[in-house]
Amino acid sequence: MGEFSGRVAFVTGAAHGQGRAAALALAKAGASIAAFDVARPLAYPGYGMGTGADLDALVAECEAAGSAALAFAGDVRDDAAITAAVETTVERFGRIDILFNNAGICAYGRAHELTEDEWDAMLGINLKGPWMVARRAIPVMIRQNSGVIINNSSVAGLRGMNRLSHYAASKHGLVGLTKSWAIELAPHGIRVVSLHPTGVNTPMNDGLAELEGKTVEEIAEASAGNLLPVPWIEPEDVAEAVLYLASDRARFVTGSGLVLDAGLLTR
Repeated sequence: MGEFSGRVAFVTGAAHGQGRAAALALAKAGASIAAFDVARPLAYPGYGMGTGADLDALVAECEAAGSAALAFAGDVRDDAAITAAVETTVERFGRIDILFNNAGICAYGRAHELTEDEWDAMLGINLKGPWMVARRAIPVMIRQNSGVIINNSSVAGLRGMNRLSHYAASKHGLVGLTKSWAIELAPHGIRVVSLHPTGVNTPMNDGLAELEGKTVEEIAEASAGNLLPVPWIEPEDVAEAVLYLASDRARFVTGSGLVLDAGLLTR
């Protein structure tokens, strides 16, 4: 019996990267998994996203680890897709104990050169999306009188970032959501926390490198600032943080953020 046996985790952006690592870690710890991902290319930012095949492979890996899993292809800005996924999850598993709001995009652009469509896509996926998903999951948690919501922000949610003002704005917004939801939901036994990683070694790095015409290493160097001598952390490092925040070991942690920055914010 794993630490999360009997619990159900709904993970967005689950097809690859941080979401996939967290879903697998939770499954190995006994949780049933609902994996939600857009699973198709998007016009913005234009780099590759997870795929339906990635979702299918994730379900197979969760099942191989001994946990049940469901996969849903949908956009976090699509209420019909979210509602259907949440309803199916509850029909199958009976509850939702953990929501990892992880789906997000990143792209560079100077503030005055961004188009409205680029701004709207960034804020729509990174900020509106978590609210869209949470507003369907929260009533389930209220009925249970328990739950944990983990909003995956970034170091960009705690500082400014060059050529990433729309990204930083979206991640700062998640901090506001986290603190406000924590106040609203504490009477229902629901905790809400934010997570703030430095750069993470995910396929997003490849996408950003392609958009910038650089290598992945050059992208890492351009955003360097970690005190520890690493260009980035691994998705599994984020997954370990998710396991802690979702666990009873963090039962008194709410309304705050866990920084996983390799010392970047100390500079």
